[in-house]
Amino acid sequence: GGGVGMVLKPEPFFAAVASLPRLDPREIILLTPQGQPLNQALLRELAQKAQLILLCGQYEGFDERIRQYLATREVSLGDFVLTGGEIPALALINGVVRLLPGTVGKMDSLRSESFETGLLEYPQYTRPPEFQGHKVPPVLLSGDHRAIARWRLQQQLVRTWQRRPDLLAKRPLTPEEQQLLAEGLAEQHTDAEEQDQCL
Repeated sequence: GGGVGMVLKPEPFFAAVASLPRLDPREIILLTPQGQPLNQALLRELAQKAQLILLCGQYEGFDERIRQYLATREVSLGDFVLTGGEIPALALINGVVRLLPGTVGKMDSLRSESFETGLLEYPQYTRPPEFQGHKVPPVLLSGDHRAIARWRLQQQLVRTWQRRPDLLAKRPLTPEEQQLLAEGLAEQHTDAEEQDQCL
């Protein structure tokens, strides 16, 4: 069409996909900035497929017939352009594989991570309980599992409100969550005022 840059021809892509054994259900995924944004929900959906075929672009892009007649889905890593589709493909592979049984030690650990419940993950701490004058929150040392669960949820709500309010806009909060968020924000405001007074 006379545009700038090289465009990948359809023949090699169609031939490569045709040469593969077919496993169903499958997806033939075109990695492109024009695609559906890669997120945790999409990774969960793709982890259920028996076969994923990833088509990585280079140069100016693909012949449109690859997009129209070969790919079953288009996926984007974000609102930016890279020199090729290999980095998005690696991100997609890593995100899918970690959801497969046997990849992580405890599958339960995946349920509390960022984006699984529409919230960012709560802060994590290890030993020692105090490091360079910075202490682990006392509730985490209390042994009170209900209080710890409440604190973690509050931290998730506050962190999401501060860093990704767009996620909260998509997730209606229960009255209890609204109260936890308000209390957590008020507590942080008080802590910030105390730090300013110390300075």
